[in-house]
Amino acid sequence: MFSKTYAAAIRGVDALLVQVEADISDGLPGLELVGFLASELREAKERVRVAIHNAGIALPPKKITVNLSPADVRKEGTAFDLAIAVAILTASGHLSEELIRQTMFVGELSLDGCLNPVNGILPIACCAKECGITRLVVPEKNRAEAGVTGMPAVWGCGTLSQVMGLLSGNVPHLTKEEEERKEETPAALPDFSEICGQQAAKRAIEVAVSGGHNLLFVGSPGSGKTMLAKCIPSIMPELTFEESLELSKIYSVSGKLTAGEGLMKTRPFQAPHHSVTAAAMAGGGRMPKPGQVSLATHGVLFLDELPEFERHTIELLRQPLEERKITVSRVADSCDYPAAFMFVAAMNPCPCGAFPDRKRCRCSEPQIRRYQSKISRAVLDRIDLFLRIAPVAYEELRRAGAGERETSAVIRARVANARKVQQKRYEGLAIRTNAELSAKQLARFCPLAPEGEELLKEAFFRYGLSARACHRLIRVARTIADMDGEENIGTGHLYEAAGYRSEM
Repeated sequence: MFSKTYAAAIRGVDALLVQVEADISDGLPGLELVGFLASELREAKERVRVAIHNAGIALPPKKITVNLSPADVRKEGTAFDLAIAVAILTASGHLSEELIRQTMFVGELSLDGCLNPVNGILPIACCAKECGITRLVVPEKNRAEAGVTGMPAVWGCGTLSQVMGLLSGNVPHLTKEEEERKEETPAALPDFSEICGQQAAKRAIEVAVSGGHNLLFVGSPGSGKTMLAKCIPSIMPELTFEESLELSKIYSVSGKLTAGEGLMKTRPFQAPHHSVTAAAMAGGGRMPKPGQVSLATHGVLFLDELPEFERHTIELLRQPLEERKITVSRVADSCDYPAAFMFVAAMNPCPCGAFPDRKRCRCSEPQIRRYQSKISRAVLDRIDLFLRIAPVAYEELRRAGAGERETSAVIRARVANARKVQQKRYEGLAIRTNAELSAKQLARFCPLAPEGEELLKEAFFRYGLSARACHRLIRVARTIADMDGEENIGTGHLYEAAGYRSEM
């Protein structure tokens, strides 16, 4: 007796269709699993056998073989338990082959037959939909997550017995009211109206967010660098459906998607401590998992006190800052993870933080150079805007309340307008913002007038720009022109963009 059903294996932030085949034949009684399995999956035969027994079903005393195909793809995790159990029950005659046709089963089985939630349901549901699977059976706590993909039928069950009853036609009708979830109020974000002064910094942040550019603050302790960075998500535009789906896949695979939650609605703000390891930053493990650079996708990756991070950890940012993805290679597998984040960093100008105020700074020139050289030129080249943050003046600090300052909502409206201009310009292309323009696309979308070429040439030699830094300057000027509602890049836009590269 033979049966076949479907499950899925996670690869990166996507899933691969897996056929679960079960065969029952004469021979020494036992259950054997094959198909390039990880240790936790090889243990599934005991969980499945006991769960079926505690569901009140006696398996025949015969040889049971279960194969997970394709056999050259490593399978790991406990999400295959339910599919294995259903395949065995079908092969043994307890379920009909017709009942499980075009159905994918995902879930971990407890010994008492209960279904436990698993990670990675969102990419699994997307895989099922793309492969033409019409029904998806998942643990009850994963139903909301799987339902956002638009699958024709997503059924949530609590036990193996409920799954069997569902397949037999005893399916409760789910109304819209039952499917709806109470929307949680998002946590209040820091607002720019709470920041005293720092008008130049606020302008630079608005430019950076409008074009998706990277930003570095340099200033003494207490000047407001961290507070400015924490306010950035409050002016970022809302996630599109495509961005939300991609981000939710990453968090689903990582096990960080809140139980009962569908798609993520807010942009992430990742601020790892400077003791973070290179593997935690990039992603990895025995089987690769997304790291901080991937968890910050479509949001902000903020590194405070940048020189305090390990040099190797900083250097690994080169690939994601340039290619907006990161490749994590391990012995078992190699995966590409999205890493399309806005990079924001902050640092002191010297070890004590008081430079260039020589009345307070006691650092020697070699100490200052050594401190600043912890950030390589290759990394600095990938940053678009450099801004020196001056301490807030007493008058600004004690000025009237936050109600008189510009709020994040006002700035966000301007950012949204600038983003709309870019979306219209790049319609049909695989880019959304000016920061994603390739060197070839610069000639098409960022032409310069003769006077602009002269100004760019002067900046190139004065600041010793590399080709990469020169292209980034043009992208920033393109963003400033979009913010001003200008079709072409003017000299004023180039002057401002060049000014943001003069600090380093």
